[in-house]
Amino acid sequence: MGNIHSFRDLLVWQKAHQLVLEIYRLTKKFPSNEMFGLVSQIRRATVSVASNIVEGFNRSSVQDSLHFYTMAHASLEEVKYQLLVARDLQYITQQEYNHTLCLGEEVSKLLRSWINSQKENTKA
Repeated sequence: MGNIHSFRDLLVWQKAHQLVLEIYRLTKKFPSNEMFGLVSQIRRATVSVASNIVEGFNRSSVQDSLHFYTMAHASLEEVKYQLLVARDLQYITQQEYNHTLCLGEEVSKLLRSWINSQKENTKA
């Protein structure tokens, strides 16, 4: 892994940001009556994933950072459920669901790895 100077250097943040953009793209076509319901909820949860990574990266202690990374992971699980709801309501296709869920799973794996690496750094 190269030098990390900014949250933008984190692959986990880059993928989380991709997920935000994908969710915004998908939710543009949701019914207008969902604008203040599911659309708002899934967008906020997705932005929360990337935002908590940013906030955790800029904390002064590893414990503080881990708190925000854990919050990011919880928000990601929320997004995955909201994608399921969107699919079941037929707001997105099965293919869109699979693609976006796969991206979410990639973020989840990267986030778990990042959390574990930060925990290891405190032991060193």
